[in-house]
Amino acid sequence: MVILHAFLALLAGYATVALLVIAITALLTRLTPKWAGAEGRPQPGYAFVNVGYSFLAAAAGGYVTAWLAAGNPLVTDLVLGIVVLAMAALSAMQSRGKQPIWYALALVAIMPLGVLAGGLVRLRVLGIL
Repeated sequence: MVILHAFLALLAGYATVALLVIAITALLTRLTPKWAGAEGRPQPGYAFVNVGYSFLAAAAGGYVTAWLAAGNPLVTDLVLGIVVLAMAALSAMQSRGKQPIWYALALVAIMPLGVLAGGLVRLRVLGIL
C-alpha cells in the first residue's frame, strides 16, 4: 500500500508540473505568438521566461509530491526529480536543432532543481527542516 501511495504522489507531482507548463505555454503562445515562437524560433526573452516558469512549475510539482507522499517525502521527491530529469533530457534530445542548446541544457538542469526546491519548501512547512 505504501508503494501505491508513493506512486500516486509521484503521478500527482508530475501531472502538476506537466499541466502548469502546458497551460502557461499555451497561454503565452496564444497571447504573444511571435514572441513565443509559434511562427518560428522563440525570442531569447521568451526562452528565459520559459526557464523561469518551468522552474516554478517543477517546484509546485515537488511540493505536491512531498505533500502527498507517505513515509519519506524527500525520497519520493528525489524520485520525481530523477523522472523529470529523464523527461527533460529526452525532450532536449528530441528538439535538437529546433532550440538553442543553452535553452535545452538549462531546462534539463533547472527542472530537477525546481522539484527539489519544492520538496524542501514542503519539508520546511512541516517543520522537518
